Amino acid sequence: MSRSPSTSKAALQAAAARERVAAVLRAVRRIPRGRVATYGDVAREAGLPGRARLVGRVLRDAPASASLPWHRVVGAGGRLSVCAFAPHAALTQRLRLEREGVRFTRGGLVDLRAHQAKLPRARAVVAE
Repeated sequence: MSRSPSTSKAALQAAAARERVAAVLRAVRRIPRGRVATYGDVAREAGLPGRARLVGRVLRDAPASASLPWHRVVGAGGRLSVCAFAPHAALTQRLRLEREGVRFTRGGLVDLRAHQAKLPRARAVVAE
């Protein structure tokens, strides 16, 4: 039995989506302890430049069992961007980062000059 072209296209799209998620999760796992990366940094490391919001969705949807260092991903400029969705998560994020030695500015931002991870730039864009 042969597949219809639309079924094959849907299967390819699903496979590409799974690969994008896997690339984001790999990039997040590479952020060292005591360092942070912005959503944009993670997107570039995953081969998905310009897809910072996708990184946020992947982290939001990741199962708790994935044991990701999600707290090391911050918004542009060092913002704890989970505040908008879950204020308690922002406190958890800050406490975890402080426990790893990450310092904050007086304005409550992560000191990116001191703590931003040096992630390599994208090697290849993951298929859309």
